Amino acid sequence: MGNTAFSVFIEKAVAYFPVQEKDPQFWNAWAQRTLKIALTRQSLNRNRAKNLILFLGDGMGVPTVTAARILKGQLNGQSGEETVLEMDKFPFVSLAKTYNTNAQVPDSAGTATAYLCGVKANEGTVGVSAAAVRSQCNTTQGNEVTSILQWAKDAGKSVGIVTTTRVNHATPSAAYAHSVDRDWYSDNEIQLFENIPNIDVVMGGGRKYMFPKNESDIEYPNVAKHSGTRKDGRNLVQEWTDKMQNKKGYYVWNKNQLLSLNPNNVEYLLGLFEPGDLTYDLERNKETDPSLTEMVDVAIKILRKNPNGFYLLVEGGRIDHGHHEGKAKQALHEAVEMDRAIGRADLLTSAHDTLTVVTADHSHVFSFGGYTSRGNTIFGLAPMVSDIDQKPFTSILYGNGPGYKIVNGVRENVSTIDLQENNYQAQAAVPLSMETHGGEDVAVFAKGPLAHLLNGVNEQNYIPHVMAYAGCIGKNRDHCMSKSAAGHFHPTFAGVVALVTISRLVY
Repeated sequence: MGNTAFSVFIEKAVAYFPVQEKDPQFWNAWAQRTLKIALTRQSLNRNRAKNLILFLGDGMGVPTVTAARILKGQLNGQSGEETVLEMDKFPFVSLAKTYNTNAQVPDSAGTATAYLCGVKANEGTVGVSAAAVRSQCNTTQGNEVTSILQWAKDAGKSVGIVTTTRVNHATPSAAYAHSVDRDWYSDNEIQLFENIPNIDVVMGGGRKYMFPKNESDIEYPNVAKHSGTRKDGRNLVQEWTDKMQNKKGYYVWNKNQLLSLNPNNVEYLLGLFEPGDLTYDLERNKETDPSLTEMVDVAIKILRKNPNGFYLLVEGGRIDHGHHEGKAKQALHEAVEMDRAIGRADLLTSAHDTLTVVTADHSHVFSFGGYTSRGNTIFGLAPMVSDIDQKPFTSILYGNGPGYKIVNGVRENVSTIDLQENNYQAQAAVPLSMETHGGEDVAVFAKGPLAHLLNGVNEQNYIPHVMAYAGCIGKNRDHCMSKSAAGHFHPTFAGVVALVTISRLVY
């Protein structure tokens, strides 16, 4: 770096950190505690997974996980770097390769097909194999693939979908739909209620897709863009309510209605809390709109009543939206909220019989750096200026996106801008109206029965095969016939070979 930038860096790099960290014994003792915990993991959990939970942080690449960890700590008055996320506590971590069959850098539909249906697929398609071509309707039939949510339902488990996006967005739709185009919402929301009858819990946004065109929204009656969109005249909410009226089924559209329910008296729940996606957590009306954590709490309390257990898909879907808009603060607060939801799920379940997996569908071209000192606000400036244009820059930057700004022919001077503003768009290297996904591997965190099978570097479509194997659902169940009196699996050789073969035969 240039002399000017280097001198500024040296001047500002002195940061406060806890005094005990100066003592080598502090670090040695911490490492020894970690070692003792690691040694206990030699006794692997080989129980059958009664319950299966997948937390999907849409767009939550490793840089996002790290930055969210720091933010979580700073929200609690700490410097942040030493903070432990709920997902950090999971004993097994691996990497998943996220490419689609026809894309080096993937989209959320093709990836959802991988981690829900067990096969890799083309970008933009949901619930169909790579033989299906995006937007070519006649390539759908015969290329449909079923999801782990279907496998769980067929096995007698209760199943649920909770998301902060529309319930017919890319991630949730791969659990129930078969569509060669993720944007064909009018097909997808019919499939939500018809392809897998009686999904026990569905919560998220997307009200306007369920009501006839131009029908006013119950929450925003005078806002045309929130009115119904259906050209077929169907009222899917009314159809669902009529079908469930004698089955302890409830439809809710606000937080008060949701939290007023007694989960012990609810068998089916449809919660649609916004016409489109839910609002960002930073902007959420805490009086009327439920948080992801609150939705997860209610979902698990309903689903766990089934003696056969449950499968639950939880999506922190607006992490992705924040990044696309270059709004890192929105994205990271969404990630922190999803981590809270993971913690709540942990309190309501047991690792003895519940396999919980946390991962992402893909990453983003999001980064943070600039030699920031310990405890520097994650949304703050780097402690140096550029040695090229002598202007300051933020720690958080994007490789491309809407944050690219040139003022009077030069890079914008961010020292005069409120970097803490919720919707501040971090500077980007390449101008785009929407920032793009990243192509690197994503982390897979796992705990519970057979979580150790998620190790190393794997194809993304391996994830549902492991979860199905642990839960004795789907087609690979030979090992389930050889359960010991202690309740542990003794997988047959054929079962192990089948699992390994499935994980490697991507094409």
